[in-house]
Amino acid sequence: MSAHTHVLSVTVRDQPGVLMRIAGLFARRGFNIESLSVAQSETPGVSRTTFTVSGEDVSVEQVQKQLQKLIDVIRVIDHSEAKFVDRELMLLKVSVRSPDDRVELRQIAQDFRARIVDVHRGALVFEVTGDTGKMDAFIDQMRSFGILELIRTGRIALTRSAADSKVVGKSKQTETDKTARAA
Repeated sequence: MSAHTHVLSVTVRDQPGVLMRIAGLFARRGFNIESLSVAQSETPGVSRTTFTVSGEDVSVEQVQKQLQKLIDVIRVIDHSEAKFVDRELMLLKVSVRSPDDRVELRQIAQDFRARIVDVHRGALVFEVTGDTGKMDAFIDQMRSFGILELIRTGRIALTRSAADSKVVGKSKQTETDKTARAA
């Protein structure tokens, strides 16, 4: 058995308490959710939730199967099984102590394609988007200047093609039936 990071997309109906039930399922199985992102999807009344969790592959697969059994869950995809695109958004406030710091910070931001979204005499706020590695590298570059505040959205992900998606559980026909039954 091997443990590694799994990026799971869970498509759900927009209903009160759905996120709490899903998070509770992870907690009962002893998983720490490393990142979580929820937003509306391309379908009205349906949201997509992206969880990043680490654990034994067999245990994560069991959680996926249990998720699929929840009434408001339409689809579960483990992006870790195939090629996928992921992004994260981060806002980071950094201390500026001198004009030289400001020049160097702007150069680093340009190298990372980060945007400066707020300017103050003693601080700059950066907006950065990219994969987890880029976020971590940007943070490392900013540490020596003094990070005042930082917030990250968590990963969002889509498989590169429909053929690469590993859908856990039910077929398309069953998913359609489940959506109709729940409505």
